[in-house]
Amino acid sequence: MQGELFNKISEYTKSVVKETRFAHSQRTAQMLADLCKNYGLSEEKGWLAGIAHDMCKDVSDEELFELASKDGRPITKMEQEMPFLLHGRAAAVRIQEMFGVTDPEIIDAIANHTFGSVDSCDLALLLFVADKIEPGRPQSTDQYRANLMSLSCHGIVLAVLEENIEYLEKKGKTVAPESFALYEKLKKESAE
Repeated sequence: MQGELFNKISEYTKSVVKETRFAHSQRTAQMLADLCKNYGLSEEKGWLAGIAHDMCKDVSDEELFELASKDGRPITKMEQEMPFLLHGRAAAVRIQEMFGVTDPEIIDAIANHTFGSVDSCDLALLLFVADKIEPGRPQSTDQYRANLMSLSCHGIVLAVLEENIEYLEKKGKTVAPESFALYEKLKKESAE
């Protein structure tokens, strides 16, 4: 994607995250644009949300708390214990303050890409997916992605969410309540 805003955000992100993180952000932006094209959403919004989603991944805990506290949502116990989980909320605030981005779908996508949310728009749900299946991920072969992209929009989210929950549980990690709530909502929808 070309465009002045995308280029500014891309250059900024490149300047504040590790090289490997920026490469992940580029792959996520491409993956999200591909998902948007596949499901009839704005590819441009996909590029922007994808390149910006981890722009606050390498900032201090103090800065994460400071930025995230500006979005009007409470900081959960889980986020207090693991401040790195605030990087999406912090990036959503930063993209508004620094670049004047106000599109609610882009803000929702960036803010909620870590856990997913039952209230999120499809762009946000697909950023959650793109972040997990971009080609740099070990399981993400061409065939794996093709199989997933043959599902409906909410079907791909459900499949990736289920896989992510299983992975976290297998590793003995905590699954965010927001992820479980989204999983239950999508599972119920798919059964109807």
